[in-house]
Amino acid sequence: MAVLVFIYGLITGSFLNVCIYRIPRQMSVVNPPSACPACGHRLRWYELVPVVSFIMQRGRCRKCTAAVAWRYPIVEIFTGAVFCLSYYLYGLSIDFWTVIILASLMLVVAFIDIEHRIIPNRLVIFGLAVGLVMGLLRPDAGIVFMAKGLLAGFGTLFVVAVVSRGQMGFGDVKLAAVMGLFLGWQGVLMAIFMAFLAGAVYGIFLMVVMGKGRKTAVPFGPFLAGATITVYLWSHQIISWYIRVILG
Repeated sequence: MAVLVFIYGLITGSFLNVCIYRIPRQMSVVNPPSACPACGHRLRWYELVPVVSFIMQRGRCRKCTAAVAWRYPIVEIFTGAVFCLSYYLYGLSIDFWTVIILASLMLVVAFIDIEHRIIPNRLVIFGLAVGLVMGLLRPDAGIVFMAKGLLAGFGTLFVVAVVSRGQMGFGDVKLAAVMGLFLGWQGVLMAIFMAFLAGAVYGIFLMVVMGKGRKTAVPFGPFLAGATITVYLWSHQIISWYIRVILG
C-alpha cells in the first residue's frame, strides 16, 4: 500500500507541475495536452512518466533537446514522499486526505511565488473551499475552529502588511486565511512564527554568504507553505519540544 501511495504521489506531483506552469499564465490545467514549452512538441505518454522520463531523457526534450527544469522531478519526488509520510502517520483516514490536499496546494503556491512573486486568487479560493469541506469532515475541527483560525491568520498578516507599508504582499495575507482554516488559530500562529523565523534565517544567509543587500526581495509564500505542512504534521511534537527544551 505504501508503494501504491508513493506512485499516486508521483502522478499527483506530475499534475502539480502542470498547475505550477499554467496557473500563473492564465491557462487551463487540463487543455491542451502537455507539450514542450520550448518547441511545442506534443509529449507522448512515455515522455510523461514521473521521474523516469526525466532520467531516461537526461533532463531534455526528445525533439529539440531543450533542458527540462529540475523542478519537475523535485516536485514529483517531494509529493510522493509527503503522501507516503501522511499514509505512515494517518493511514487512509480523513487526516491523510487533508494533508495530501493541503501539501499539494502549498507546493503549487510555493513554486509559483518563487518564480512569479504572486499567489493567484484561484489557489486561494480553492484552498478556502477545500479547507471548509475538510474542516467539516474532520472530527477535531468544525465551524468555530475554522473561523478562529481564518481570522487569526488573516488578521495577523493583515496587520503586518499594513505596518510594513507594502513590504508584504496581500497574497500572503489571503494565504494565511487558508492556513487558518486547516490549522486553527493556535496552529496558524505557530506556522506564521516559524515562517518568519525561517525567512529571517534565509535573509541572513543571503546577506552573509551571498552578499545580498538588506532590501533584497524574498518571496514569503514558500516559508508560509513549508511552515503550514510542518505544523499540520508535527504541531504536538513541536509544542512538546518547546516546553521541554526552551521552558525547561
